[in-house]
Amino acid sequence: MSFTYKPKRKKRKRTHGFLVRQKTKKGRQVLSRRRKKGRKKLSV
Repeated sequence: MSFTYKPKRKKRKRTHGFLVRQKTKKGRQVLSRRRKKGRKKLSV
């Protein structure tokens, strides 16, 4: 049996990182929503 989640730092950054979020309009919306909600961490 294998596990579903195999953590990789590079993959994590590249898919959910701050710069990736900044690239697209939708990504920026995600960041602004999280700012509005008052999240301590905006992205990974």
